[in-house]
Formats: sequence, structure tokens, C-alpha cells
Amino acid sequence: MRVLIAEDDDRLARAVAAGLRRRGMTADVALDGGNALDKLAANAYDVVVLDRDLPGVHGDEVCRRLAAGRTESRILMLTAARSVADRVEGLGLGADDYLPKPFDFAELVARIQALSRRPGVPAPTRLGFGDLSVDPGRRAVTRAGRKLALTPKEFAVLECLLAADGRPVRAEELLRRVWDEAADPFTTTVKTTIGRLRAKLGDPPVIHTVRDSGYRIGGA
Repeated sequence: MRVLIAEDDDRLARAVAAGLRRRGMTADVALDGGNALDKLAANAYDVVVLDRDLPGVHGDEVCRRLAAGRTESRILMLTAARSVADRVEGLGLGADDYLPKPFDFAELVARIQALSRRPGVPAPTRLGFGDLSVDPGRRAVTRAGRKLALTPKEFAVLECLLAADGRPVRAEELLRRVWDEAADPFTTTVKTTIGRLRAKLGDPPVIHTVRDSGYRIGGA
């Protein structure tokens, strides 16, 4: 899951982003409304955590533009205002959910996860191939009944490959979907993660390299 944190409090934004990354999510940070719109134009986000009082382009305007563009990103609006009228107004702008500040981080995570499950096409409850089974909700992976301990990035890469349903996925796409904007596009991180994942999945091989096309599940 890729999340954009649009929040002008740098310390708060980076703390939230760091916490989400520890939960296995990819998180980018925008400190003003203009930067948020630039990132939204360049990347696909599952959820946007949007501070209503952003400098530059106001958070309300960012929300309006997202809603007008019929984006698939879900919007969780943050604000220091706590009145019912403020919540109603924020939702009326096109936000999908509303969370007043200060907030509990566990509640923020729960709301982000709930929003990510809300798109029109429901996410599968399980993914699998042969004797490999992945439960995205529980973040559990088994092969031939044996539980596998994967890192958050390994799990996210495997989830992306399984969701592609046999389609080759380029390294650039995996880097964009699993890592955040700070990732070096020339890094060997994807290749290294795929190598570790293959070792943990064991034999017979599940992940195959498709020349000039990337990686896919099944089909040598």
C-alpha cells in the first residue's frame, strides 16, 4: 500500500511516515499543497492523509481537485478543528474519512487500512499459486503448510507479483509500488529483495525472471 502524508508539520509528517513504513506500507511526504498535487500527479496512492490547513494550495483545494479528478486515492482528512460542522464540511469536499488532531497512531493506521479496502473492486482475501498461500489481511505466508517469515518489503513484492496473476512485473514498477520516492531508481534493491524472497520460498522456484520484462509468478 502506498500512502501520501500531506502535512506541513515536518516532524509529525516524518514520524507518521516512519511509523507506516514499519507497518510495511510505502509512505511519501509533502509539506505543502502544491507539492502534494505534484506528487499525486506523478504517483498512484492508495490513501492520502491530508491536513486541511496546508500552506500554499490549501488542503480544501487539494481535496476538491482530487475529488473532481475522480481519483482512486482515498482521502483521510486531518484537522485541529473538532466540531461536527467541520467534519461535515470536510466530507462534503470529497474526503472519505476525517480524523481530528491530536490522534492516536494506532487509530490512524486502522483508518488507513479500512480506506484501502474500500475501492470498487474488493481486494482478494487470499492470494496463492500452487502450494503457496498469502493472506494479505493477516500478512501471513505459507508454502506447503509451512509458515514463512518475510520482511515487509519481501511480503509487498510477493503480494504485487501474485496480484499480477501471471503478468510480468518490471523492476521499475515494483520499485514504484513497494518503495517510496527516496528509492534510487538505479538501485539493485529490487533484485536483492527478489533473491532473498526466492531463497525463503524454496524449491521448486515460484518467481521467474522474464527477459526484458521483469518478474512473474509461475512459468519458467
